[in-house]
Amino acid sequence: FSLSLAGFIEEPERKYCFECATEEQCQEWVEALKRASYEFLRRSLIFYRNEIQKMTGKDPLEQYGISEEARFQLG
Repeated sequence: FSLSLAGFIEEPERKYCFECATEEQCQEWVEALKRASYEFLRRSLIFYRNEIQKMTGKDPLEQYGISEEARFQLG
């Protein structure tokens, strides 16, 4: 499978090609790349923030002075 990194100013046409010996290895790569994506990490952070808030009654981001508007746009 291949991965194109469109949108990067330095290398707009750059393309990475991955080769795997098995279909299972290919799926492992795809899942690893999904888990490393910004959106996946963002959703995970929001989930754990909410879990901590449920358990403690406190927003864990308050101690860092992060404004409500900037908190991952949960609105």
